[in-house]
Amino acid sequence: MDSLIFHPKVVHIPIALAVLMPLIAGGTLVAWWCGYLPKRAWLIPVALQAVLVASGFLAMQSGEADEDRIERVVAESVIEEHEEAAELFVWSSAAIFAFMLVALVVHRPKAEMTIAVAAALGTLFVFVMGYRTGEAGGALVYEHGAASAYVSADGTPPPAIQVDDDD
Repeated sequence: MDSLIFHPKVVHIPIALAVLMPLIAGGTLVAWWCGYLPKRAWLIPVALQAVLVASGFLAMQSGEADEDRIERVVAESVIEEHEEAAELFVWSSAAIFAFMLVALVVHRPKAEMTIAVAAALGTLFVFVMGYRTGEAGGALVYEHGAASAYVSADGTPPPAIQVDDDD
C-alpha cells in the first residue's frame, strides 16, 4: 500500500480515539460505578483502547516507512521530535490498555474500580500525548514542507494521487 496514501489516513484513527477515550472511559466508569451498567460494559473502552493501540502502532510503522523520503526535505531533528512523540503516545496507550484489562479481570470490587479509575484518568495523559504527536506531525507537513517530498520536480503530485477534474 502506498505510504503517501496510507499514513495520513491511518493517523487520524488513534488521534480521534485519543480525544474520545476520556469521555468513553469516564462515562462507562461512572455508569458502572452507579450501577447503571454491569462490569462487562467496561469491555467497550477496553476494545476501543485496543483499536487505539493497534492503529497507533500501524501509524507509527507507516511513518517509519516514510522517514527516509521525508528526510530529503525536512531536518532530521524535526522528524525525530514527531517520532518520539508518537512512540510515547503509542506506548502510553498500551500501558493504559493493560490497566483497563486488569480492571476487567480483577474480581475484587474495590480493586477493580480503583484500577479502572486510574485507567480512565490515564486516558487524559494519552489524549495529551496524542495532541502533542498530532501537533508535531502537522508541523512537519504545514511548517516544514514534508508533503513536498511527494511532489515531482515539475511541481505536480505523482500519478498515483492525481485527481481527475472531469467528475
